Amino acid sequence: MTNRWTRRTALLAVLVPLALLATSGSGSGATRSTQAVSGSITFDGIWTGAEAKSIGAVISAFNATYPNVHVSYKPVGDNLPTVIGTALAGGHPPDIADVAQPGQIQQWVSAGDLKPIEYARSTINSNFQPAFAKLGVYNGKLYGIVFKAGNKSTVWYNAHSFKTAGVSAPSTWPQFLKAAATVKASGTPPFSIGGADGWTLTDLFENIYLRQAGPAKYDLLTRHKIPWTDASVTAALKTIQSSNMYGGTSGAVQTDFPTSVNNVFQSPPKAGIVIEGDFVPGVATVKATSGTDYGEFPFPSINGSAGSVEISGDSIVAFRDTPAIRAFMTFLATPQAAQAWAKRGGFATGNTHVSISTYPDANTRKTASAIAAAKNVVFDMSDEQPGSFGATVGQGEWGLFQDFLRNPSNVSGIAAKLEAAAKSAYKKGK
Repeated sequence: MTNRWTRRTALLAVLVPLALLATSGSGSGATRSTQAVSGSITFDGIWTGAEAKSIGAVISAFNATYPNVHVSYKPVGDNLPTVIGTALAGGHPPDIADVAQPGQIQQWVSAGDLKPIEYARSTINSNFQPAFAKLGVYNGKLYGIVFKAGNKSTVWYNAHSFKTAGVSAPSTWPQFLKAAATVKASGTPPFSIGGADGWTLTDLFENIYLRQAGPAKYDLLTRHKIPWTDASVTAALKTIQSSNMYGGTSGAVQTDFPTSVNNVFQSPPKAGIVIEGDFVPGVATVKATSGTDYGEFPFPSINGSAGSVEISGDSIVAFRDTPAIRAFMTFLATPQAAQAWAKRGGFATGNTHVSISTYPDANTRKTASAIAAAKNVVFDMSDEQPGSFGATVGQGEWGLFQDFLRNPSNVSGIAAKLEAAAKSAYKKGK
């Protein structure tokens, strides 16, 4: 990238990370340097409602150190890729944006729309595990900061059904299957699957595939560098096969995600276990108390794969490069930025220097600490793939995994259909 800045601006950019250690009004030289950074930043994001207020708290924390930078946040919602696509076509994108789809970031990088944020790399490396830090790297350069993360490697269970069956939270796959069989024997179907929403099935596959095939093959399959007919894929499909679902396979494919959660959280429960992300308790519409009525444990290890976590993530990217943008983007990689939202709830981060006590409830403390401590961290695979294959109702992965749920014995047939759909989507690039 051509350097358009003066010697003075370059010096300020070097001082930015150091200035983050200062607090407003301390009178230090570092604080004076932050006051010298000024300007305005336009910021489009998917966060609305309470989440928009939470990012506002992060901006306020930033302004405590950088009082002369005005950050204007605009809540766009889930239509953000379309809104920004239109803005890019008109030549007027926002300065920065929050993006939930890594595949969309890759498209913007390939088109030359985004600016690298290498200036924030040292701050990220000092606060995040290597596996987490690399998630913002595209084509060898740093383009994004995964600011807000969701742990999609969690399992939720009905505490009463586990107590009746005399089982405890398992840590390995064999233990998991044994616990499920014991819950079934005690009179409760073990698994509640929200198969009407195809994305829940991709999450199940991805968690199994990550632990069974490993992060290297996970990356290859994500980028379609190995086919969906690969032996590692069929092995994962065979692992998914189960007849222990509430309503059977036909019932599971008609069950939406919120109902799958309520099946486990209600009293008496219709099923003992629901496999999904850290957002599960917020979906339940029945009355249930954490610890008393339900609990959580990490997705079980397969063949010694402990420490692997799949996440959904909101990444901050930049369409322009100014001293003010550099200051804000670097700040987002600090513990102070994460803590400003974490204490409000509904937030997790891979920042290892955020105290676990910052999180307001026990469940979040467990799921968030697993993200920060993970040895292997990967994005939700379907979020990184072309939308027609990884994120469209009734087709691609969503539709084909529903077909597999209806007929779980058809492993080779589904693998072949997944490969054909992936080839088509990657050829079109969307």
